[in-house]
Amino acid sequence: MSHTVKEKSKLLHRVRRLKGQVEAIERALDAEIGCAEVMRLVVSVRGAANGLMAEVMEDHIRTHVSDPASDRDRDRAKGAEQLIEVVQSYLK
Repeated sequence: MSHTVKEKSKLLHRVRRLKGQVEAIERALDAEIGCAEVMRLVVSVRGAANGLMAEVMEDHIRTHVSDPASDRDRDRAKGAEQLIEVVQSYLK
């Protein structure tokens, strides 16, 4: 079972909070709120997205890299390679 399935409830909670924050940006722009407030809202979305990424990445490392025996379909090298690809994309 994938770690995203095991942690589904917690991850969905984070995603829903992120969605609410993005909707707050949309409402602020529609209401022509000042740029300082819009930037504050964007920063909160960035923080929420980074928190979600950190949570998924941590679970990936624990499940597929440090303990690949818990996932019969993967080996340590494959888990590490997937992580490297994601980190490289994330940092672009």
